[in-house]
Amino acid sequence: MRILIVLILSLFINSFHLYSQNYTIPLWENGVPNSNINTDKEIVDYSGGLEIVKNVQNPSISVFLPSKNNATGDAVIICPGGGYWVLAYDWEGTDIAKALNAKGIAAIVLKYRLPTSSNSIIPHKTPLMDAKKAMRLTRLNAEKWNIKTDRIGIMGFSAGGHLASTLSVHYDNGNANHKDAVERLSSKPDFSILMYPVITFNNKHTHKGSVKALLGDNPSEKLINYYSNELHITENTPPTFLVHSSNDDVVPVKNSLLYYEALQEKGVSAEMHIYPYGGHGFSLAINKGHLSSWFNRCADWIKYTTNKK
Repeated sequence: MRILIVLILSLFINSFHLYSQNYTIPLWENGVPNSNINTDKEIVDYSGGLEIVKNVQNPSISVFLPSKNNATGDAVIICPGGGYWVLAYDWEGTDIAKALNAKGIAAIVLKYRLPTSSNSIIPHKTPLMDAKKAMRLTRLNAEKWNIKTDRIGIMGFSAGGHLASTLSVHYDNGNANHKDAVERLSSKPDFSILMYPVITFNNKHTHKGSVKALLGDNPSEKLINYYSNELHITENTPPTFLVHSSNDDVVPVKNSLLYYEALQEKGVSAEMHIYPYGGHGFSLAINKGHLSSWFNRCADWIKYTTNKK
């Protein structure tokens, strides 16, 4: 009898996972690359009214899918912000995913490793590694998730915006000869959404906390230039939607302006919204007047951009 109950429960759990619209899967099933084995623990802190994740050990993606009949075929991988020190996981992650689902857009929240954790061998490489893998995994599962493989974008907030823009300029086309099917897929986003993003690591306009977190106290000029993403835009950079407030006193609006200007110079389609207020880190900007209009403008832009394909 006990064996029968276990079998029934097992079938129920597997069926729930198969048909559930929301679930989490690990990024790296066969060992996390560029990672030390240590005894550090991941921490989730709710004390400030938000879900703040610290010291990520096992990066993952949480998949949020609209119903099949509402699915547009578009998908967005979301990189929460937090200065590369923590992740504002609900504020700039799962809350955004649910809002996208209401528009018929699949959303994948990336819990990426932080360079400030002690588990990285070369700290600055880990966030981009995780973002690339998230894009490949989403493409691999596109049919199952009712997603079109050429309509998968990347979205990031603040330092998450830096990671999203880093993937947008430092993507790769995959390794055609790799034995693992997922590694043969491209990590290039089809579009980018950058929310009050850190873009430049130039000392005059950057967010110094993000630079320190990613590169340490005395980074080389080579690394500073590599992660100043406005310097690496080409005509192949994905079309981009940018949102910033002019009174952002954490990440200056010049970051978005530099990226937008570089996109224009290379002839890349771009749309930018600069609001007169909002400061930094406003998420969906609920109850903040017309600042909240950014989300509907963004959803409209995704539809416009992907329908051009």
